Amino acid sequence: MISISEPFIRRPVGTTLLAIGLFLVGIVAYGFLPVSSVPNVDFPMIRVSASRPGADPSVMAATVAAPLERKLGTISGVDQITSTSSLGSTSIQVQFAIGRDIDRAARDVQAAINASLADLPSDLPSLPKFRKSNPAAAPVFVLALTSKTISTSAMYDVADTVLAQRISQVPGVGEVTVSGADQPAVRIALNPVSLANAGIATDDVRTAIINANPLGPVGIFNGDRQSETLSINKQMRTAAEFRDIVIKSSNGNFVRLSDVAEVEDSVRNSRSIAWFNKQPAVLIQITKQGDANVIDTVDGVRKLLPELKKWIPAGVEISTLVDRTGTIRASVEDMQFTLLATAVLVMVVVFVFLRRIVPTIAAGVSVPLALAGTCAGMWLAGFSIDNLSLMALAISVGFVVDDAIVMIENMYRNLEQGMAPYPAAVEGAKQIGFTVLSISLSLIAAFTPLIFMDGIVGRLLREFSLTLVFAIAVSTVVSLTITPMICAHYIKETTSDHATWYDRAIEGTLSRVVAFYAATLRIVLGYPVLTLIVFFATVTLTVVLYVKTPKGYFPTDDSGLIVGATVASADTSFEAMVALQQQVAGIVGADPAVSDVGSILGSMTVNRGLMFVSLKPSSERDGLSTTSVIDRL
Repeated sequence: MISISEPFIRRPVGTTLLAIGLFLVGIVAYGFLPVSSVPNVDFPMIRVSASRPGADPSVMAATVAAPLERKLGTISGVDQITSTSSLGSTSIQVQFAIGRDIDRAARDVQAAINASLADLPSDLPSLPKFRKSNPAAAPVFVLALTSKTISTSAMYDVADTVLAQRISQVPGVGEVTVSGADQPAVRIALNPVSLANAGIATDDVRTAIINANPLGPVGIFNGDRQSETLSINKQMRTAAEFRDIVIKSSNGNFVRLSDVAEVEDSVRNSRSIAWFNKQPAVLIQITKQGDANVIDTVDGVRKLLPELKKWIPAGVEISTLVDRTGTIRASVEDMQFTLLATAVLVMVVVFVFLRRIVPTIAAGVSVPLALAGTCAGMWLAGFSIDNLSLMALAISVGFVVDDAIVMIENMYRNLEQGMAPYPAAVEGAKQIGFTVLSISLSLIAAFTPLIFMDGIVGRLLREFSLTLVFAIAVSTVVSLTITPMICAHYIKETTSDHATWYDRAIEGTLSRVVAFYAATLRIVLGYPVLTLIVFFATVTLTVVLYVKTPKGYFPTDDSGLIVGATVASADTSFEAMVALQQQVAGIVGADPAVSDVGSILGSMTVNRGLMFVSLKPSSERDGLSTTSVIDRL
């Protein structure tokens, strides 16, 4: 019979170097693995948007949304189409089946938009646009800008032109969204009565404003020694400059814009507002890239903030509203500690039964090597360090030592039969090698169905199952190579039952355990009918408990963050919605368990708002869970 282990046993130096190389590769791969709370699952979704200023929501739904939906519905692989129409705008979300290539889907969406152009109104200011989106990409970091001396439009201008662009350059940042205001603009409200009295049409006002605010080249004067560039009036930026525009002149009389309209400094979108703890604010929502390390990404943004404060007005304060890495850091650190504790406990159990340092090391060395090899496999597969992969690593610690223990025990059996250490290791590896391989393949087969599961659950459990497969595969290789090499060259004699007091204590304890088991086994075998009744009762109770046990994707995690949405009647005005939103934020902020409240209105539709509620640490809210706080609110 061919022995897989013999070449490695005969070359201890080479085998040792291979082990060291595997360990170093795993350490390096571990440093490159991204960190997240759960495996990254990209939902192929594309958002299509179109605008028709002034159109009623029902008109938008009938003339814009419906033609687009008809063409988008013909694309293969579409799971769901959801459209929302509001005053002057329509947003359509097209969700594709998981696994659909998002780039190909984008090309199909563009083709569907082009095919719908003949059915769309001809007065659209621009063609419908689309962008890829991931509904699972929730903001991992939210900043709030507040000021007592600067308007929200000025803060938005700073956030949009300075902060957002610089934050977007941080490695790992996927998207930066600024909410709560808009770019500064001048709003002109015409007075129909004044226009009628002056005999001025609205188009005359538009033409006068355009002619008075040109921006373009005129020419240049060239002289012998100097040249001068000519320019038209400078671009108007304030309401005071617009008020003096002459709309009409007749017989020495002038009608200015201020005579027929109210002109004020405002913003482009006056229906967008945000608050942070009841103060007008601008919120910056930061999402990470799918394969980015969330902890490194947030740390990179935090590190950049002191530098950014030098480039913004002194009256602007930057506060942290949401930092989702707090629970992620705690979860990862807890799982890492659990993983370390599991490895130590496994080593202690192995030492209790083997009772010698060398065989314990021979079995225990498989743990760090298997974990290192697993990290290398995770890195090649594009996985991340998250709760599921760390849980798989913790579970695999119990698997990875099984093969090594089987190999060591078989070598000891040969030693007890009088063989020398080296031949005992070679022969033992030859005898048990096929068994070790078959055990590992059976374990891998048990997790294979999880690898090929479809849907969201399949995508989540695939990383868990493949991580276990990597660990089992690497532990098999280690047990067939490194473990027999250590046994052949470093174990010189079998373990005695009475050589030391520790041997005698362990053997005595095990003898009593075996005797107790034999006595209870005789009792059970003496009542076969009762034993079968207990067996079937246990199976029945297991099924009942399984049915009654609450089910879900993941256990409820107290992240200390609440993200909520407010919805009012569709005919609610923006001013009424502002009052309602402030009322809700006041009620939420008054709760003693709430630390900060961020509220956004106008980012979706007029009658919908968004709220970020950050809770105090668990020790400061009397141990109340996030669910309990939600129920109380």
